[in-house]
This record gives sequence, C-alpha cells and structure tokens, in this order.
Amino acid sequence: MTSWDTILRSAQVVFAPSAMDLGYKSAVEDDSPPLRGLSALPASRFRWAWWLLAYVSLGLGIVGVFVPGLPTTVFILIAAYAASRGSETLHHYLLTHPRFGPMIHDWHLHRAVSRRAKWAATWTMLASAAILLGVMLSTGSHRWWMVALPIGCMTVVGTWLWWRPEPPPR
Repeated sequence: MTSWDTILRSAQVVFAPSAMDLGYKSAVEDDSPPLRGLSALPASRFRWAWWLLAYVSLGLGIVGVFVPGLPTTVFILIAAYAASRGSETLHHYLLTHPRFGPMIHDWHLHRAVSRRAKWAATWTMLASAAILLGVMLSTGSHRWWMVALPIGCMTVVGTWLWWRPEPPPR
C-alpha cells in the first residue's frame, strides 16, 4: 500500500469508520470492506491513550449538554470509537446506554442521524448564534469576523448534518 493510500485509509478510519473499525464483531451486520493494509495497534502500548481519549471525550460530551456551542454528539461518537480500542467497559456502556446507544448504532451502521438529533443540534446552534450576536453587539468592541467565523462554522456543520441520511425505521 502506498503512503497516500495509508493516509486516505487512516482518514477514513478517523472521520468515517466502519463498524469493524469501531470494534464491532459479528453481532452487527456490516457490509463495509474489511480492513487491509493497516497493522493492528499493540494491545497494551497505546491502550492507555485510547482509554484517556475515550473518557476525556465522554466528559466533554457531558459538558456539551450544558454549554451552548459545545457539541455533545461528536464527542460521544469519538468516545465510542476510542473506547472500542481502549476500554471494553466504557464501550459496552455507551452501546447499551438508552440515550447514546441508538445514536451510536445509527451512525456506525448507516452514517445516519435521526431527525430529532438534527433538530436539537440546529436549535442549539441557532441559540448559540443568537447569544454570540447579542454579546458581540452589546459590547461593540469586537471585529466583524469574530461573529462571522463561528456562525459560518455552525452553518457548515448544520448543512452537513441535514445532508446526512436518517436511520431506517426500527
């Protein structure tokens, strides 16, 4: 495998991992191609780093429930991915969690986001943009790009989110 292929495959594993990349075994139906060309990480060498990333991401996801503008879903998905490599206990907990489990399964199997999650994210980003505009306009000492950049990022994320398919009915 050339170095460019390795880079592309690594990016796919990070940004759009298959169910197999995420540690699922035969319990999940997955028709994505099997991993090839990537050597497995040594079990004990980097496991602590994956464990740490999993718990930090989970913590940030929980904080994101209360802090406008900090995404919860993204950090929970990162936590599930990292936990599949570093913490079987956390991985099992996230997959069987009544709130996070279905969202993680939908993403892993279909790259899909439920309509409810899309609306929740959209309203949260709109509220964050309104708060940002209110604070920036009331203080008046900020440059225009300090408002435009975060709102532009939220617009891009919102557009991408609504382009994602919805999961099939259960």
